[in-house]
Amino acid sequence: MSSPLVIRNLTSRPIEVKRCEYHAIAPSLSQGGFTNITQNVTSLFRNARSPAAPQVVEPTTSFVHEDVSIRIDPFKSLTTEIRPQSANETLHLIFETEGEQHRLETPTPTSNSTTLKPLADNPRFNYTAVHLAEHCHLTLYSSANLSSWMRFFKDDTPLSALSIPGTHNSPTCHRALPSVRCQATSPPEQLDNGVRFFDIRVQPEAPLDPANDRLILVHGVFPISLTGNKYLRDLLQEVYAFLDRNPTETVIMSLKREGTGNATDAQLSRILRDHYADDSTRWFTAPRIPYLGEARGKIVLLRRFALEDGLKQEWGGAGWGIDAENWDDNTPNATCPSGDVCVQDFYEVLETVNIEKKIQYSQEHLERAAKCVCSLPAQDQLATPPPKQPFFINFLTASNFWKVGCWPEKIAAKLNPAIVDFLCRKHHESADQAESAGDGSTGIVVCDWVGHKGNWDLVRCIVGMNAKLEMREHGL
Repeated sequence: MSSPLVIRNLTSRPIEVKRCEYHAIAPSLSQGGFTNITQNVTSLFRNARSPAAPQVVEPTTSFVHEDVSIRIDPFKSLTTEIRPQSANETLHLIFETEGEQHRLETPTPTSNSTTLKPLADNPRFNYTAVHLAEHCHLTLYSSANLSSWMRFFKDDTPLSALSIPGTHNSPTCHRALPSVRCQATSPPEQLDNGVRFFDIRVQPEAPLDPANDRLILVHGVFPISLTGNKYLRDLLQEVYAFLDRNPTETVIMSLKREGTGNATDAQLSRILRDHYADDSTRWFTAPRIPYLGEARGKIVLLRRFALEDGLKQEWGGAGWGIDAENWDDNTPNATCPSGDVCVQDFYEVLETVNIEKKIQYSQEHLERAAKCVCSLPAQDQLATPPPKQPFFINFLTASNFWKVGCWPEKIAAKLNPAIVDFLCRKHHESADQAESAGDGSTGIVVCDWVGHKGNWDLVRCIVGMNAKLEMREHGL
């Protein structure tokens, strides 16, 4: 007998299961070549991580149904009496929120992550479900338009309070050495699908030539493409174009000097200041974490380089850019001297067995971020307001140049699904019992190979973890 279905509601409103329908798949689909299709769908549902897809209802011959009333409050989990059926049946669930109904079919025909089908025109709510069949677990998120998900948050939201998807070595989507390539999709596609943190490494092409301000995109000592150099200026034009189309959004850009040659951090800082980040309508370069309203439509500079002496006098002597110049190397948990960044960046996965250690460190850092409580404007007037929170930056990335099983794509294939599972079933689960256990943020989660074959589940889960903060901001 199958296990009972656990439903977790990670949205800001109560959701009620109103009806369960067990549909038998039409016999014609179990004959001939269609048998393999059904088997492949079941296998895909159990193992794959694919993008959210609209409901496509299987043809059925008959069904039995049961009207129920199962309420799941916001940020709660409930073990139900619902028991998913065999591979020859599909389970349809009807959910209701404030009188509005949505349908979900499990197992889904195409993916784990599925957009629920509204049963009325012009719905006020939209939901995404992640069904983890191996655990008989269903998680519901509020569906966000990933190209402009920041529009739901108030201008006075501290940027560090948000759960933000990011990418590691963001522009490394070109044909390159397997240990150099970290991304499956281009930066514009990443932005359109919700990514709001870019990790960029650059090398000044000619640091001693005042007439040459070009910065080459690199990963370590290698160029990011085998077909010729790629440049920061071209990448920035893509970011500017995205922000022009989506002015409610911001992009945090971490910049670091790597590559070959004799360039210095001081030279890089001057090139950036004089030729790239000199427009205050395009860049936020103050040495502090901004509020969202200050950053909308702009790139927020997070610098991982030292400053030229003259730039140390910017902003009244406070420096230039959010200071992430130094953090402990290969660390499971460290805070920069500035106090603005708390990071997990354990990357030396020398053997495949160490991937489990990387998963553990990543999960622990997610929980550190989840315990924070965002200081909202009304709370700033309290005698003891919540402490200002840093950026929690969590790198889900690691590699070993000499071992095929430890190249970025191979590690992401194991780590990304493990984090999706953790976010759906375990992240901030203490909030199921304790209302004051934090906002449940993930911090900035920096990923490899998201969007591979259209799979944006990890990004959707990260963005979905903003629901509790949104509920607090809007007094729901």
